[in-house]
Amino acid sequence: MIIRRAREEDFDAIWQIIAPVIAAGETYSFDRDMDRDAGFQAWMTPPHTTYVAEIENKIAGTYNIKRNRAGGGGHVCNAGYMVADWARGRGLASAMCEHSQREAKDQGYRAMQYNCVVSTNTGAVRLWKKHGFDIVGTLPKAFHHPKAGYIDAYVMYKSLMDDPE
Repeated sequence: MIIRRAREEDFDAIWQIIAPVIAAGETYSFDRDMDRDAGFQAWMTPPHTTYVAEIENKIAGTYNIKRNRAGGGGHVCNAGYMVADWARGRGLASAMCEHSQREAKDQGYRAMQYNCVVSTNTGAVRLWKKHGFDIVGTLPKAFHHPKAGYIDAYVMYKSLMDDPE
C-alpha cells in the first residue's frame, strides 16, 4: 500500500470512491445529489490537502485534511476518509488515519477533530477510538439518515502533541 498526495488527474478514480458514499447519504453531510464538479470542489480544492491510498497501483481510498476553524482555532484540523468497496477490510482506513495524523503534525496542527461522526457508523467510531480519538460531544439528532431518520452525531477529538500544553 502506498499513501501519497493526490493529483488533479487522480480525481476520476477518487470520484468513483466518493460518489457512492455521498449518494448514500449515510455517513457524510454532503448533498446527496452532488455532481462531479461540486465533488471536486468539496474534496480536492484548498483549503483541503488530499491524499490517495493505492493498492497494486489502483486508488483504493482517499482522505483529506483541512483547518477546522480559523483564527484561534486554526491549530486544529479536520479530516475525512473514504475507502472503495472492493478495498474494505484491508486496513486501509486505519493506515490512512495513522498517515493523516503524521501529515497533520507535519503541517503544524496540534490536534485533530471530527465534527460529525454519525452514530450509526459504528465501524468508524470503533476505528477512531482505536486510534486514540475520544467522543467529546454528542449532537442530538444532528444527522438526518436516509433510513434511520434523525440520529445523533459525535464530535471526536485527539491531541497530536506529546504534551498537550
